[in-house]
Amino acid sequence: MASTVKQHVKLALSLPPRLRTFLARYPPASILPAGADPETHKTAYQEESPNPFMPTKHPITGKWHNPKYSLRRQAELVKLAQEHGVEELLPFTRKLNEEKLRKRVELGLRVKGTGVGEKVKGHKHERTLVAKMEKRREAMLAMPDLIREWKKVGKRNWTKFPK
Repeated sequence: MASTVKQHVKLALSLPPRLRTFLARYPPASILPAGADPETHKTAYQEESPNPFMPTKHPITGKWHNPKYSLRRQAELVKLAQEHGVEELLPFTRKLNEEKLRKRVELGLRVKGTGVGEKVKGHKHERTLVAKMEKRREAMLAMPDLIREWKKVGKRNWTKFPK
């Protein structure tokens, strides 16, 4: 038991100061002491706002207050936590990797024409290119027959060649 506590303390001390301070102010329920109730074992910071990454509504005035950590600071904390392998200890934020992946799967690329069965409008020369190249390919395949016909008819009757 004592050796595991020492390992956890050593791990906590290896974290960068910003991340260590954040986890001290907002400890997740998973790292609370054994038998401690998460509802009664809250820090003063958690009493003020349970999730510092989400906006809170004032109970009396009903006005919304900005999150304690801006989106930029949230992203920095998430990156630090990812580097040190403790991302799952952070509270919910839209900057977490799993949340970003969930949103990407849900919404897709959001670029017109990349969905199933969609086409991008494009320029006219881009839209007609396939048909034009197919027509050209067919003409090239029919060219030997045309040359044979021209050789049979000769130069003088070439202008009267049926179209």
